[in-house]
Amino acid sequence: MSLRRKLRYAAKVLPEAIRSGLRAPTHAPVHLIFAMADHFEPAIHSEGGLKRVAREEQERRLERWIREYPKVAERWRDHDGRPFVHTYFYPAEQYDEGLLDVLADHCHDGWGEVEVHLHHGVGRPDTAENTRHTLTEFCERLASRHGCLAVEGDSAKPRYAFVHGNYALANSNEGRGCGVDSEMKILGETGCYADFTLPAAVIHAAQVRKLNSIYECGGRLDEAIPHGSGKDLASGRVPQIFPFIVQGPLVMDFGRSLREWRLVLESSEITGDKPLTLDRLNSWKKANIHVQGRPDWLFVKLYCHGMNPDQTEVVGGEPFRKFIEELVSGANDRRETLHFVTAREMANIILAACDGRDGNPHDYRDYRFRRLADARTSTIPSHALRVALER
Repeated sequence: MSLRRKLRYAAKVLPEAIRSGLRAPTHAPVHLIFAMADHFEPAIHSEGGLKRVAREEQERRLERWIREYPKVAERWRDHDGRPFVHTYFYPAEQYDEGLLDVLADHCHDGWGEVEVHLHHGVGRPDTAENTRHTLTEFCERLASRHGCLAVEGDSAKPRYAFVHGNYALANSNEGRGCGVDSEMKILGETGCYADFTLPAAVIHAAQVRKLNSIYECGGRLDEAIPHGSGKDLASGRVPQIFPFIVQGPLVMDFGRSLREWRLVLESSEITGDKPLTLDRLNSWKKANIHVQGRPDWLFVKLYCHGMNPDQTEVVGGEPFRKFIEELVSGANDRRETLHFVTAREMANIILAACDGRDGNPHDYRDYRFRRLADARTSTIPSHALRVALER
């Protein structure tokens, strides 16, 4: 990134990141609600870009993950008895029926949920029409073929959570990696209830000025970057604009900055050189991400690329096992009640807080949006699902 872009980024991000980093720790006791947004790309190449590994390697990666991750995560549970799950944001443009069959079975066994991820506008800008078609078709496949995504009430229309693969949500990356100003409007119309893209990678032009927040878009959804500002979600006020934005932490880490004699931003990204640690947990709590009026429910949305061979170990191997053990075993001493949730469950708990609900967040995991796999066995006939998907 050029010096000019770095300066623009600093002007947007540093004031709020510094304020957050100076914030006193949140008073205990608190409920800590964790979600891991896994940008799950079995085809990802270590060199990045548009390169893709062979289909056989994708199968090996997925099979290893599904075999090994439960062994590591099984023992250490949250206060509700739930393991640390991933939300597998699978890229629509890389759809593979066989791989998603395997991943969906893993999720139906209780290890997470599949949601929608999209890289587009790479090389040349995408169009609104193609974006709408891609999202609609992918949601149809996830719902009808794999039993993934969610429904609301008696409606059969699939609802979903989203991450933008290039971080360039609603054409926020200076025209690169998207091209669709009206993307947020398209997301809402195709069933998206919440976006989990932000924060963008550190020093990325798509990062907006608003940090460490859960909020409604403040701009017109048919225009670029409507999420650049917006009203924080609050208890007693039902959100009206969907999708709403769920950000992960982005704060200044003054401890590391002083030790290393450079400015260090603590983000919610988990990588090979940024493993999960309790030191990072302190920074995540300083972000103080909550629904206004419900400060004792803190939301910690992290993100990773679990199929990247450079990151698999830190999100599913020994570094992860060490962190989850320390997190769970020390929670009572830190006066923290832990809840490991999917993106859908986090959105539901957020909406329950907006409705003034209190008590145990666990009670609201299915508050508004239910898993389609559960709803299929109860109230929604298969022909209604097909009709909704065709609309």
